[in-house]
Formats: sequence, structure tokens, C-alpha cells
Amino acid sequence: MNIPDNLKYTKDHEWVKIDGDTAVVGITDFAQNELGDVVFVEVETVGETIEKEETFGTIEAVKTVSDLFMPVSGKIIEFNEELESTPDTINKDPYGKGWIIKLKLSDKSEVEELLSAEKYKELISE
Repeated sequence: MNIPDNLKYTKDHEWVKIDGDTAVVGITDFAQNELGDVVFVEVETVGETIEKEETFGTIEAVKTVSDLFMPVSGKIIEFNEELESTPDTINKDPYGKGWIIKLKLSDKSEVEELLSAEKYKELISE
């Protein structure tokens, strides 16, 4: 199971890469493995400011459809449009080309509430 140390994580199995006042968000290797083959990703909230833990989109796999939750509050500034034609990129490269959104942080202090790689490893091994 790949859990990069340079990222932050949520209990909802999303990863967050912070770069100044912006963040890139995707789902973890654990999440894509649990979902199975990803067949569709829908994010219709680009340009909207969404609060932490609110739904910003959905991800559909062969087995199920899951909501995607905001790890931190912010304005969604970009959706990874490559996922429209190749949603399985999330399965192949969840921490790279399989990113889902980029957002501008509303409250940088919320980043401190996210899980470290170590804490996330503990969460998924329970």
C-alpha cells in the first residue's frame, strides 16, 4: 500500500498536497483499491467555495458510487479533465496523474487537522 509521507490525509481516504495557499486533492491508494475499477468521476462544483467535509463530487466504480468530501474549505479552481476520458487513471496513478481537484484554501489552519501519513496508516490498519 502506497502512502506518501509528503501528503496529508482524511478519514474519508482522500489525500491533500499543500502548495502555499492552494491544494491538490485525490483519493488514496487504499480508497481506489477498495472501490475497484473507477469508471466515472463527476465534479460540477468548479468555481464554487465549499466548506470542509461538504460533498464536492462523486466517484463511480464498478462496485459502487461514493461521494467525494472536501478535506479543507476552499474554492475549487480546477478539475482534472483527463479523468473524463480516462477515469481509471485514478486506479493506475492515484497520487500523480489521478488527482481530482485543485482548490484555493479558505482557512489554512484546517490543514493542521488533517492526518499525517503515519496517522493514516494507523487508521487503515485498524
